[in-house]
Amino acid sequence: MNYEYLRVEKTDQLATIILARPECGNALSLSLMKEIIDAANMFKYDTQTRVVIIKGQGKHFCVGADLKDEDRWKAGESGDLLAKSRLTQIGRELIEAILGINQVTIASLHGAAAGGGACIPSACDFRIASDSAVLGYPEVKLGMNLSWGALPLCYNLVGPSIAKRLLMGGELEKASDLLTWGFIDEVVDGKSLDLRVIELAKFYADRPAMAAQMIKRSINAIQLANSGIMHMDGDQNALTTLGEDFKEARESFVRKNK
Repeated sequence: MNYEYLRVEKTDQLATIILARPECGNALSLSLMKEIIDAANMFKYDTQTRVVIIKGQGKHFCVGADLKDEDRWKAGESGDLLAKSRLTQIGRELIEAILGINQVTIASLHGAAAGGGACIPSACDFRIASDSAVLGYPEVKLGMNLSWGALPLCYNLVGPSIAKRLLMGGELEKASDLLTWGFIDEVVDGKSLDLRVIELAKFYADRPAMAAQMIKRSINAIQLANSGIMHMDGDQNALTTLGEDFKEARESFVRKNK
């Protein structure tokens, strides 16, 4: 299938989903999110592919939600809370679609991975980063909570204390620190990133597919056992983005980037 904002490449047993909005840091517009969901679901009945790599084109992996995407924000400006709440569910569908990929998934991280761009790799099985990569959740600086059902994923990787630091502090953290905390699995020189990711992908592609995928599903089920407590995070997000803190932060962002 042809996409407007991403590419899907397949070679033998490996596939790569490439976010392709480099002019805006692969910011997650609603259109891009819907394409990622569709691409992830494409692998549901694919028994040839063993590993799916997710990477970003250009300078960054993904800078997060597109704050200039009018389709995203006009619902909030209309005052229709129900429509706004429904829109936040697209983010959850995105993360669930990535979690639901049967094949082993590897996030290849370079540049910045922020907000929703940090949620995507947290939903993958492995995260390999260049030594200059940074990652974080700046939602709190915009007066927002972390939604998309992504909070348990961060918590499972780093534990309560570091999760609070990441989510309440809202800073972009260095790859070396993220490696120490357990969010990232491996840090390599930027020039070696693609080579190392392919090397790791081939390693897991050589494992018996049925056994590997059964193990993945079982571990994911254990990790997400308490994720039901996040069933209201979309509604919380709809409310927080009505606040003055968010309105001022978004207007400042849009003005700065015009």
